[in-house]
Amino acid sequence: MKMFFLGVLIVLAILIGAYLYRVLQGPTIFDRVLGLNAISTKAIILLVLIGLVFDRVDMFVDIATGYALLNLVGALAVAKYLEQKGLP
Repeated sequence: MKMFFLGVLIVLAILIGAYLYRVLQGPTIFDRVLGLNAISTKAIILLVLIGLVFDRVDMFVDIATGYALLNLVGALAVAKYLEQKGLP
């Protein structure tokens, strides 16, 4: 079962790399924000899977929840900034 989780971890890491390309090469700021949100979502899933692999799910779920809250606040801050700047 741990080999399956390690395989999923590798696939998620590859997906994060694909989204990183979108963040770096995105033609608009919205593409970059969407890429960053997707990366953070995959990172949350990675944290929970790492907790499953190391048999410490309780600790890693707490860390993932904190990271998700930081992601939410960051996305709201960027959205508010772009709204005030007047971008559509």
